[in-house]
Amino acid sequence: MKKYLVIAAALLLSLAGRAQSSVSYSMPQTVLVFNVDAQKESFFAGPYARYAQKYLGINAELYDRVTYTVTSVKMVPAVEADQSQRFTYQVNAQSQAVYLQLTSQGLVSGPAGAYTPDKGWKYPVGKGTGFSDKGIPSNLTERTSTLYNADNHAVRQQVIVEKTTEVKAKEVADKIFEIRENKYKILVGDTDATYSGEAMKATIDALNKLEQDYLTLFTGYSEYGSQSASFEVIPASNKNQTYVAFRMSDEEGLVPADNVSGKPYFVQLTVEDVAPAPALDSKAKPVQVINYRIPAICNVRLTDGISTLLQTRVPVYQLGIIAAYPILKTK
Repeated sequence: MKKYLVIAAALLLSLAGRAQSSVSYSMPQTVLVFNVDAQKESFFAGPYARYAQKYLGINAELYDRVTYTVTSVKMVPAVEADQSQRFTYQVNAQSQAVYLQLTSQGLVSGPAGAYTPDKGWKYPVGKGTGFSDKGIPSNLTERTSTLYNADNHAVRQQVIVEKTTEVKAKEVADKIFEIRENKYKILVGDTDATYSGEAMKATIDALNKLEQDYLTLFTGYSEYGSQSASFEVIPASNKNQTYVAFRMSDEEGLVPADNVSGKPYFVQLTVEDVAPAPALDSKAKPVQVINYRIPAICNVRLTDGISTLLQTRVPVYQLGIIAAYPILKTK
């Protein structure tokens, strides 16, 4: 924006020696930019979740799920040209200084350094690391069976069979209780070896980790990721209003307002009244006028339909009024 102002200034100064030159300009308008951060939780149910209550006395989730939660919302009011409100201004040596002053103050066009938001979007969805490192028991076991030959003599035979899921769950539960018993014995000193200081801490920490790995086979585990996105809302030229700023989808997380698969987040604007601009002095004889906008002050509130996530006051140009700045003829 500063670059454009410098170019505009050079252009106007080059016109100082000429009679007049027409310049087209726009009114400013406010864009509400919402920078949203969300957390993604991918939960993977344990393979023995259905037996958690039976063997450990705890409740466990039975199914995988993905959950998105908004963790941070920041709103930045950006200013840009309103292409629906354009005017023409006759620049000459007498009036160019006024035009440049108004431009630098943001009354005619957007102020220098107007904010342009960075665009963030989705992150790749990763797969779970699985339970292979959590101590799942072997899937096979040996079973002794008795067969009878043609002479009716008993013959013992070892047969390899596949364990049921419940059998493996019970084996893991037994290991959990065994670990807990060993920790208790170490803490009360009921062991052949003597543990103290750092040795005791290291041993207990190792047993705690092993216990947690086994528990994960019942309770499952979660992986977390972050997500960021920017959404823009351009208030219309009317009074109090409500918009859908963005949505939260169970499958994709943060999505634009037009993606109706997601839960909506609403931005509500309450517009404060703007005093009308005073009429021009009928006795004065302006050469011409410069139109500019006086913004309205709005109370902006972002909600999820129940709770308020953000509330602040910002000036919104297009909800204000257009006034005229007279350029009077000098004697």
